Amino acid sequence: MRMIWSARMAALASALLAAACTRRAPTDAERFLQEREAMTALIAAYSPEQRVRAPRVLAAMRKVPRHEFVPAGLRRLAYADSPLEIGEGQTISQPLIVGCMTEALAIRPGDKVLEIGTGSGYQAAILAELAGEVYTVEILEALSARAAATLAKLGYHNIHARAGDGYRGWPEAAPFDAIIVTCAPERIPQPLIDQLKDGGRMVIPIGRSGIWNNQELLLLRKTAAGLTQEKRMAVRFVPMTGQAQRRP
Repeated sequence: MRMIWSARMAALASALLAAACTRRAPTDAERFLQEREAMTALIAAYSPEQRVRAPRVLAAMRKVPRHEFVPAGLRRLAYADSPLEIGEGQTISQPLIVGCMTEALAIRPGDKVLEIGTGSGYQAAILAELAGEVYTVEILEALSARAAATLAKLGYHNIHARAGDGYRGWPEAAPFDAIIVTCAPERIPQPLIDQLKDGGRMVIPIGRSGIWNNQELLLLRKTAAGLTQEKRMAVRFVPMTGQAQRRP
């Protein structure tokens, strides 16, 4: 009886060992994919006032590898719903905010979109999944070069990036169907209004920066009668620098 029991135990141990040997840890790519799916599910499940619902936006956020746009030392946090430092005193925006701003623009395939404040390049990649052409401007040359390299490595051929003062927009490529501003001026830059196509949309944070100051995320629509404004949510962005900080 003891011999039969021992044989059974040995067979079970062998089977468990074989199962353990065939079971492997997920690769980094598999783990990042799982985390990206979880992040996207999270931002779709917030309260009705602050969540992302547009299927195309959610699909883009499932696809774009956010970990490629953050410093290597922070990749373990890449899919947390929080902003992260990217150097030069700048941050990559919280995924919820990226999703909400993108959703507000209602981008259509074939749209030409201008982004002010390239930063890491992550927002530009999300836009590129939805639009025809994306033009993105970053005032900090080091960030602009790094973002352009990351976007090229990931194969985005419909993104045009350059270093410059975003207050001035990209006049030679205007007009734009949509404009997204990822830094906060105190007033809406007139050049951006001028470069927005009739019927176009702009999403922009407005207000002073700092912990004691409030900023409002505005959705603007350019119509034949003028510019309409809709307040979306309270936000906190880094200030728009350059021309925007010079008093008229």
